Amino acid sequence: MRLDKFIAHSSGLSRKEVKRALHQGIICIDNQPVKNGGTLVNEQQHITLDGQHLQLSGPRYFILHKPQGVVCANQDSSYPTALDLLSDEKQDGLQIAGRLDVDTTGLVLITDDGQWNHRATSPKVGKNKTYRVTTSEPISDAQMAELAAGVQLKGESKVCRAADITRLESSLALLTISEGKYHQVKRMFAAVGNHVVALHRQSIGDITLDTDLAEGQYRALTEREINSI
Repeated sequence: MRLDKFIAHSSGLSRKEVKRALHQGIICIDNQPVKNGGTLVNEQQHITLDGQHLQLSGPRYFILHKPQGVVCANQDSSYPTALDLLSDEKQDGLQIAGRLDVDTTGLVLITDDGQWNHRATSPKVGKNKTYRVTTSEPISDAQMAELAAGVQLKGESKVCRAADITRLESSLALLTISEGKYHQVKRMFAAVGNHVVALHRQSIGDITLDTDLAEGQYRALTEREINSI
């Protein structure tokens, strides 16, 4: 890791403040002042800032209840982002694992562990994702059967994997898929002649959104939840 990145992550200083500290010569590696922020460092080295020993904290894992009108991006000029809702956390290095559309609500995972992010979202790993789907028209038995068997999405060369679907009300269902294609749930219902008017993600793998976690709220994942991915 670059020295300037290490300092920012371990101290909470901004990039501008890190540059100033480097220029002042108050950052040392093994008791030797270093002014080049591009110097590569590792955790075995003794790195200090103005005499204070620094070390990286462990990876961070959060679950967020995303409201409508929030985008899953690091920054956006038109909408607040999922990371904006983590205002109490140092956001450097955080990644959104499992993005949702601006009008979709529900479970979003956020981490600074890139490998864990990949396991949570990769279609090859195939973590199940369950959505609560509200449609404009009643969901027919024929549509249920098509979705359960796997449908052909417009613009895709292969049929979707079979889905697990449970009808809760005439126009409300729980749908579980194991892929993560672009707008997949909406496109699946469009393929069988229906239209999604509201979409809410309830779970990814064994991680389920807390019923008492209000929209916009988040919490750290438990060790069991982290290990389930």
